[in-house]
Amino acid sequence: MTEIKKYKKANGETFYKIRAYLGTDERTGKEVRAIKSGIKTKKEAQTLLSKMRLEFDNKSFSEYRNLSFKDIYLKWFDQYKMTVKESTYSKTDEHFTLHILPEIGKTKISKLTTVQIQLAVNKWFKQSLTRYKRFYNYINRVLTWAYKMQIIESNPANRVILPVNTAQIKTMDENYYDLSELKHFFECLHDMDNDIAEVYFRVLAFTGMRKGESLALLWTDVNFETNQININKTQSQGENGRLLVNTPKTPTSIRTVDVDPKTMEILKHWRNEQRKQLLMLGFNATDNNQLVFSNIKNEMFVPTTPRKWLVDTIDRFDLKKITVHGFRRTFATLAFEAGATIKEVQSQLGHKNYKTTMDIYTEVTSKQKKETAEKFASYVSF
Repeated sequence: MTEIKKYKKANGETFYKIRAYLGTDERTGKEVRAIKSGIKTKKEAQTLLSKMRLEFDNKSFSEYRNLSFKDIYLKWFDQYKMTVKESTYSKTDEHFTLHILPEIGKTKISKLTTVQIQLAVNKWFKQSLTRYKRFYNYINRVLTWAYKMQIIESNPANRVILPVNTAQIKTMDENYYDLSELKHFFECLHDMDNDIAEVYFRVLAFTGMRKGESLALLWTDVNFETNQININKTQSQGENGRLLVNTPKTPTSIRTVDVDPKTMEILKHWRNEQRKQLLMLGFNATDNNQLVFSNIKNEMFVPTTPRKWLVDTIDRFDLKKITVHGFRRTFATLAFEAGATIKEVQSQLGHKNYKTTMDIYTEVTSKQKKETAEKFASYVSF
C-alpha cells in the first residue's frame, strides 16, 4: 500500500516520508519497498515516488531483456498451463523441448531476430516436418506475450514468411480411399487375421469418427436399439505420455452419429468376442466402463496402435498409402458421392468449420462434373 505521510521533527519543521510497495524482485522473489523521509513538500514526495517506480520498472524490464528465449518461454508456459488441459500443455512442451528450444532457446530474447526464426522455420520445412507452421505459431505466441509484457519492443516473428508445401497439399487431397480401394482394403485386412483391427477400421470408415474418439469409446456409448453412437469424449496424452480421456475441444465434436445396420451387427458380434477373449485373460468385460477397443490388459490402446495395423496391411499388400485420419476423409468423400448433404456430413463428422466440409464437397462435385463431361463426350463422339 502506497503512503505519503506528513510528520514533524522535534524542532517543529514539517516534512514528508514515503513507504510504498514497488513490486517483487524476480531474482530473489522478495518484495521491494521504497522508504524515504526528510522530503520538504508533498509534491516532491510524489515526484520522487514516481521516479522510484520508474527506476524499478526499468530495472525489471532490463533484467527480462537479458533472459534467453527459453527463460521467457518458461514464464509464458507457467501462465499457459492455467488456460488449457494437461494433454494440450504436455504436447506443447514436447514441441518446444524437441524442436523449438534446440534452435532458438539459448538466444537472448532481446537479440532474437526475424532471420533466426525464418531459418528455423525453413529448416523444419526442409526436414518435411508437417508441423512447422505449428512450431512457428508457438514461437509467435511466446513473443507476442513478451511484447505485451513490455519485455521486447517488437515481435520479430511477425515478419517471418511461411513456406508452402504444394506437394503436401496434393498428398492430403489424396488421403482417402475411393469405393473400390476401400473394398479392397477390407479384403486385405481380413487376410491379416486381426479381428479387432477389422472392426476398428470398419467403425472409422463407416462413421467418420476421429481416432481419439474411437479409442475412448465405451460400450455404453453404443445404442444398438437406435443404431447410433454417442461421441462425447476423446483420448489424449498428458505429461510423460500418460493416456487421458477428455471432453472434445469444441462443442460441435460432441454429437450422436447414425450407423448403418451392418456395422452395428459387426459391433455386436465384436462385443461378444471381446467378452470371451477378456474373460480368458481374467477380465469382466460387462462393466459399464468397458472400452469398445482395448488391449490385452483391458486398457486403452496407445494412439500409435491403429497406425501400426494400417501400415502393416498397406505394406503387406502394397496398397495405396493413407493415414488413419484418411478414413475420416474417406467417409466424407463417399457420403457426398452417395448423395448426402453438406449439413448431414458436417453434423456426422462434428466439423466446427463449415469450410472444412465444403472443401471436400467441392472436390467431390468437381470430380463428378468432370466425369459427366467425359461420359457425354464419349457418347456424343463426332
